[in-house]
Amino acid sequence: MKTTIPQALAEAVRRDPAAPLLTWYDDATGDRAELSGATLDNWVSKTANLLVDGIGLGHGDAVSLLLPPHWQTAAILLGVSAAGLAVDLADLGGDAQPVEALFTSPDRVERAAAWPTTDRYVTGLLPLAMPLRELPAGYADYVTEVRNYGDHFRGEPVAPADRAFAGPIEMSHLDALAAADDRASQLGFGAGDRVLIDVTVHPDPVDWLLAPLAAGASVVLCANLDHDKLDDRATAEKVSLVLA
Repeated sequence: MKTTIPQALAEAVRRDPAAPLLTWYDDATGDRAELSGATLDNWVSKTANLLVDGIGLGHGDAVSLLLPPHWQTAAILLGVSAAGLAVDLADLGGDAQPVEALFTSPDRVERAAAWPTTDRYVTGLLPLAMPLRELPAGYADYVTEVRNYGDHFRGEPVAPADRAFAGPIEMSHLDALAAADDRASQLGFGAGDRVLIDVTVHPDPVDWLLAPLAAGASVVLCANLDHDKLDDRATAEKVSLVLA
């Protein structure tokens, strides 16, 4: 039985490391990225190593994510969880709070100033994980920094009772997975499904990331979805369920 978010990811990777676990489309830019379980796990491990070895965070520390749905957001959220840190889902609302680190995108930098923190990272969410040409003052580029860290994370294991989310609602790993299981049932997908999700309709990472992981499903995430492309994309991606 899965009782932590890292366990849910590990189970997905073990099931088939080479199979697509998360596929990303942005119809406004034409961007497409496909991450196998192994590839996503590498990004997650690099992120956890950045947080623990790079800036010295420890179990229970809070990290804010002021980011839209994106494959990099998935890697960062899962990396924070793998490191035993608590995710503050700042983009979903709630009051600004002191945190140990923060990740955001250029269009949210002004808003991110409300969160007191020492370490700030920005990502342009660009195709091919390209770095930004210009950085906001006081920020490091996530995609540049994370590449300096190893593909395997060997930190302290996460316990079911450890805090998974620091906000807007505090929740343990065990409770977060229970909520993800419930949400998967509500949305109608289960093990082996490949789910196409319009992230404008479902911006909560419980919907587009944690519920599929908990259920044993893979996802095709679509931003700025062009509905004229929906049927062909669902066929090409062998989608079993569309949430748009």
